[in-house]
Formats: sequence, structure tokens, C-alpha cells
Amino acid sequence: MGSGQVTDWQGKHVTVAGLGVSGVPAAKALHGLGAKVTVVNDGDDARAREQAAELEALGVTVRLGDGDTLPDGTELIVTAPGWKPDKPLFAAADAAGVPVWGDVELAWRLRKPGAADWLAVTGTNGKTTTVQMLASILEAAGLRTAAVGNIGVSLLDAVLGDEEYDVLAVELSSYQLHWAPSLRAHSAAVLNLAPDHLDWHGSMEAYAKDKGRIYEGNRVACVYNTADKATEDLVREADVKEGCRAVGFTLGTPGPSQLGVVEGLLVDRAFVENRQKNAQELAEVADVKPAAPHNIANALAAAALARAYGVPASAVREGLRNFTPDAHRIAHVADVDGVAYVDDSKATNTHAAQASLAAYDSVVWIAGGLAKGATFDELVAGAAQRLRGAVLIGRDRALIREALARHAPEVPVVDLERTDTGAMLQAVQEARRLARPGDTVLLAPACASMDMFANYNKRGDAFAQAVRELGA
Repeated sequence: MGSGQVTDWQGKHVTVAGLGVSGVPAAKALHGLGAKVTVVNDGDDARAREQAAELEALGVTVRLGDGDTLPDGTELIVTAPGWKPDKPLFAAADAAGVPVWGDVELAWRLRKPGAADWLAVTGTNGKTTTVQMLASILEAAGLRTAAVGNIGVSLLDAVLGDEEYDVLAVELSSYQLHWAPSLRAHSAAVLNLAPDHLDWHGSMEAYAKDKGRIYEGNRVACVYNTADKATEDLVREADVKEGCRAVGFTLGTPGPSQLGVVEGLLVDRAFVENRQKNAQELAEVADVKPAAPHNIANALAAAALARAYGVPASAVREGLRNFTPDAHRIAHVADVDGVAYVDDSKATNTHAAQASLAAYDSVVWIAGGLAKGATFDELVAGAAQRLRGAVLIGRDRALIREALARHAPEVPVVDLERTDTGAMLQAVQEARRLARPGDTVLLAPACASMDMFANYNKRGDAFAQAVRELGA
């Protein structure tokens, strides 16, 4: 099971680690190819038993409640991306010389001859939006495409299904990249790097290294963020195909081999004739929705990948105009008494919240939830000048309150202890009390939501509902 395509799966003993969104399709695909599949799973709850029953009906063996023991005769492990590298199962595999692939690696190996190229995107924040923008641009160019990977269509379905694609816009997490050693994209982008998932990777160095795998073997362009030196360093360290170029994106005026912004226009100085002197207009900043700085950066990264694939400038403009962002990503909910209310519940870490806060001049900030080990000093110090007030909710709100006391002591803070469903309504009412006409009340929690809500969507919905009640 070395580097080449595995053409004969008949009778191969494959262990799939983990049920869930990637494990079940992987088990079904491998079983369909004739492999002898055993699924191992840590949990043994009702959902797992339901999934197990579905797989067992097909003839797949499922072991619930024991994800640590390597089944006898295993020749390959295909793991769910969330499983940590330090699990005993992987130590046992290593000792037995059994390779471990993720779902992305499996999809890469199962591509048909002449299959679609992959344009790949990773980064701490902005991946989903960038990949959706990219797919919209590729569609506008008349290409058969889909947004796949961490979002939308499963990668396995995309490579094994009957639908034929010209090119795929692929979102990849650091977890997925960790388990995808032979992936070789046409072109790829790392949007940004900030501490995240360090509990999984063990260190910032290991996290960055996994993100950087996306550049390995790129053929045409490695797209990086000029404002984030770590992304450029990863390009330098990557082993790419001869002739592959480093292409930067910037919110300022672009140099040669960069895309950037000039007088309200997105321009390309990378994929043009005589890039020392020439620039190609791609779109207006106003074509990007919402036109917040970090979202313009997403659009430039998407445009760079599309241009690397040979897409004309007109398709970039049309694709960006056609694109509608997902809910809870800097979504303007309403204006009430001259104050804008904006839902960025998707800002579940400090890096995302920082980008969100930077988009507005005067903010009443609703923040808090599960900190996941994050610290808030840098975030608060950087945003202090913009803060009109803060309303804190959720389990780890004290960490933000203490950072505000250190770095923005003059900013009024409301600390809400309640964690019931009415807490968000009270938070919005308190924010209204602190806000003045021209301000923005911004839900950018910088924390995960699961202490109070099922997910960030539900948190954003609660905010929007509370704002509608204000307006009524």
C-alpha cells in the first residue's frame, strides 16, 4: 500500500477508525470495492448503534466501545480526521507497519484516471467562505465544479459518484491534511495561521506543519497571505513541482506576483503578461459581500486560485457577485434606532473575532462561551479603541472580563451569569442600552457555543431573534 493507486481492494483487510460523517461513507465505499472492512468506534451510544446496524446489514464488521485495539490482520487504517495522532490504535499500527490514511487521502487514491484537478484551501479562519467563493467563480467560468471536503459534498462522493467534474474546490482542515500524505493539489492556499486545535496537534509547530502539507507537490501556484508571514514560510519550506509559483494576496497595493486592492478594485499582478508593469482588474470591492477586510482577503485568495486555473477576469467578477455567504458570518440582522446589529456567531476563536471587530469603528461587543484554552489579551488590546461596551455571556466569560480590565479598563462591561435560553435576549437588551446611533452591536463570541447552545448556528439564531424582538 505504498504511494501508487491501489487498484485491487478485493479481500484487503481495512480498519475504519470512527463512525460519523467521514467514517460511514468510507466504510461503504471500501466495502463496495471488495475490501474486508472492520469499523472501530470509541462511543457506544444510540447514534453509533444506529450507524453500526446500517453498516452491519451490508456485511461490514463494527466494534463499538473500543477504538484503541488494532483488529487482527489489518493492512490499512482509514481514520476519521478528528482522531488524535497519539491514540493507542495508531501506536499499534505504527508498531505493526500498518499505514494510516484519512478520508481525504482515501478520496485522493480512489480518483479515476483523468479525474478533476483539486484547488485546495486551508487556514485557521475563512476556509469555507473562500472555497464557496472559488466554486462560484469556477461555475461562472462555465466549469463543472463543487465545493467539497470539510463542507458540502463529501470528497468520497465527489470522486466515486457518476457526476463528472472539471475541477474541485476543496476545503481541508489541519486534521485532514495530517492524514493525507500523498495529496498533490493543482494549486493551494493557506489563508492565515493562528493558534487553534493545539490540544489535537500538540504544538503550534505541528499545527503549522500540517497546514503546510497542502502546498506539497503543487503544480501551478502556492497562494499565501502577505500579512501573515507564517503562510509565506510554509511556501518556502514546501517541495513543489518545477515552475510552481508563490503568489501573495494583500489588502494593499500588490507587487508583481500578487493580487491586491487599488482604489476600490481587486487587481491581479500575478497572472498577467509583463507583471512588472501591468495589472488586470478583476472586480470591485463592492462585489464582495460583506466587504469586511478579512472577507476581501478571502475573495483575493479565491481569485488567485481561480486565476491559477486559467479562469478569465470576467468570471471572477461574476462569481463574486453571485456568491451569498452562509448564515452567521458577519450577517447584518437589522438596524434599530440607528444601531446596526451584526451576527458573526461563526467567530468561534480569537483570530476570527479579531477580524470581525476590525471591520467596525465603534462596537458594543457580545462575547463569551467555551474558550477551548484560548487567551484574550491580544484580542482585547487590539480592539480596545473600537469598543463602546461589552456584554459577556457563557462559561469562560471571566477570561474576557479580566482581559478587558487589563487592556480596556474604561470600557463598560456587563457580565451575565444566566445561561438559560433567555440569556441572549438579555444580552441584546444590555447591548442596546450601551449603544449609541452609528454603533454596531456585534456578536463575535471568540468562543465555542456548546456551553449554552447546540452549535454556533443556534447561538446566531437566538441573537437574530432577540434583535427582531427589539425592533418589534
